[in-house]
Amino acid sequence: AGENFDQSPLRRTFKSKVLAHYPQNIEWNPFDQDAVNMLCMPKGLSFRTQADSREPQLHSFLITREDGSRTYGFVLTFYEEVTSKQICTAMQTLYQMHNAEQQGSVCASSSCSMDSLASSGDEGDATSLAKLQRYNSYDISRDVLYVSKCICLITPLPFMQACKKFLVQLYKAVTSQQPPPLPLESYIHNILYEVPLPPPGRSLKFYGVYEPIVCQRPGPNELPLSDYPLREVFELLGLENLVQVFTCVLLEMQILLYSQ
Repeated sequence: AGENFDQSPLRRTFKSKVLAHYPQNIEWNPFDQDAVNMLCMPKGLSFRTQADSREPQLHSFLITREDGSRTYGFVLTFYEEVTSKQICTAMQTLYQMHNAEQQGSVCASSSCSMDSLASSGDEGDATSLAKLQRYNSYDISRDVLYVSKCICLITPLPFMQACKKFLVQLYKAVTSQQPPPLPLESYIHNILYEVPLPPPGRSLKFYGVYEPIVCQRPGPNELPLSDYPLREVFELLGLENLVQVFTCVLLEMQILLYSQ
């Protein structure tokens, strides 16, 4: 993505794109491909090997338009195996170039030459360089390459728990060796066209891929829907910081949250 060229190729980020979206467009909610692409993968496309952690991650985003209308997105990011030999070969080429640059920079910093690398006095430099290359390496004949991919659900209200459960079930259906009872398109069509928005003050139960899912919409005189777990706020900010933020809210102060 034009950044982090000094890092190893597996630690760099690459440009992502929307592969498909359904339906193609909605009159009241036109699909903004650039915004959704950026918000689904804010750090860009990333690669991993079998040695790295590849646990699926869920995050959400919010699009606010000029008229004040809001659209909520819920994203499940996972890693799938790269089957393209061309991409695997390109990754190995990137690593060969990266290791050559690293070797050149190590030699330049220690003012060493090829002769001195072979001498006993610089065995430490050569050993550390070899370890660095083994750690920062990709061997097409030995390693399995994985690339990040995500599935996203865009909704008019922040039904986080319901969307999370549906995306997790959909992901399990995609990766399971045993196919689900119905084709995947059936579940996607069901949630897009057959599951209605629950009326204010009512609950709705619908079936995902494997298990039923329940979502509840607040009534007219209730607080707005906030389906985010409060426990995560305490885990991320801590008790003292949360009390301080709450105090700032009560005092109507401006609050800026900075995050990676």
